[in-house]
Amino acid sequence: MTMPPPASPGVTLIAATALECKALRRVLPEARVVQVGIALASLRAPLGDTVVSCGLAGGLRADLLTGTLLIPREVRRPNGETLRCDDELVEALAQGARSLGIEPVFDPILTAASIVNGAAREMWAAQGYAGVDMETGRIAAPRVAAVRVVLDTPHRELSAEWRTPLRAILKPRNWPQAIWLAREAPRAARLAALVLGATQGIGGRLRISRQ
Repeated sequence: MTMPPPASPGVTLIAATALECKALRRVLPEARVVQVGIALASLRAPLGDTVVSCGLAGGLRADLLTGTLLIPREVRRPNGETLRCDDELVEALAQGARSLGIEPVFDPILTAASIVNGAAREMWAAQGYAGVDMETGRIAAPRVAAVRVVLDTPHRELSAEWRTPLRAILKPRNWPQAIWLAREAPRAARLAALVLGATQGIGGRLRISRQ
């Protein structure tokens, strides 16, 4: 396995999958992008002090459609603790989104161990969470933020088998979802990358620093 490059004082962008990382590298060829695997399973080296979690998310609320941009101010960690996203990073990312004509959703997201479906979706939505991923709440860094684009929703749920995509695709019952994912997942990953590309402080354009 290829090891990530050493931690740098700039911004590190992380994503779980090759699809998400490819989108980031196309838009931000000079950025430090690390493919960490689902739930950080492939992470093998420190990420640095400033980390932005990028890519796809599951939508928990019925009003958040595929393509909705999430830039949460808080993330529920798997142990139940709250990760407060860096205010300066959140504001910079929001300005980047608005420069593209997109108003992000700032409501909290949660980091889960598996794909959230059915009654669990409703439960978390009722507690105020907008979306779910498997990585952000696992990050241990002084400054963390997230740019996530909703893929699956209460109206279009994904099988929990997609946590292991190579196994899921071998099962015929998942093929209709695979066709939909092949169309929508690249769009969502590209949108997340474009927001980062429009954000000052990402990709070496203007290093974000504390006042």
